[in-house]
Amino acid sequence: MTPLELVRSTSPPINGAGAAFYFDPATLARGKELGLDGFRFYVLGRGGVLGDVEPAVVASAFGYFAPGVMEAIWGSAKERIAPREAAREYLRCAEDFGRSRLSDLDGLDAFDDAAEAVVSAVDVSALALFAGVAAEPLPDDAPARAYRNVVALRELRGSVHLLAIVASGLHPATAHAIRRPDDVATFGWVPAPQVTDEDRAKLDAADELTDALLVPWYGVLTDEQVAALDAGTSAISAALT
Repeated sequence: MTPLELVRSTSPPINGAGAAFYFDPATLARGKELGLDGFRFYVLGRGGVLGDVEPAVVASAFGYFAPGVMEAIWGSAKERIAPREAAREYLRCAEDFGRSRLSDLDGLDAFDDAAEAVVSAVDVSALALFAGVAAEPLPDDAPARAYRNVVALRELRGSVHLLAIVASGLHPATAHAIRRPDDVATFGWVPAPQVTDEDRAKLDAADELTDALLVPWYGVLTDEQVAALDAGTSAISAALT
């Protein structure tokens, strides 16, 4: 399997698996204990790795939210808990989610070895959200560590994809309208952006660029690591389905 084939094989399941804990009942319950509803815990918990920054900084890193939405949610959430603390709580939720769902899986140590080799190879320039998540210490137990690595790989592709969208001359709101048209208003874009065939072509180009940018980092893996990352991703995705 080539690095490009590995990127294309693992990216869709990693995208789904890495977001699975966001609104899991246990995550929502922990957010409630902290005084945050599900959406505020998602924004402050995921963005809190950036520190106590202005809403515009978080909007830049997330990419797809209208500035007004981010200002309202981030501003009200950080009044209740410091962003860095929220981030650590959110990642603990991810770790607990991994423990609850992945403890029966074999091969997680090999998956972790491969995933961490990719993460370590990344040049984090312009990838703020990924860099913040990757900088947080990993737990020692394999199920929690494996899920944290899935989260990191998801943030890696997400940050690279946002970079590729901008580089392709497409506004992230328009990309969002193409990919998730039913969620545009939720993200604060009212009225929804008008989408053209040219916009769709630019998003296709951004997808291709995303894969190409990831290839060098996935290319550091040995054949054994490639197999472990591919098999581990499939097993983790299946366990969460």
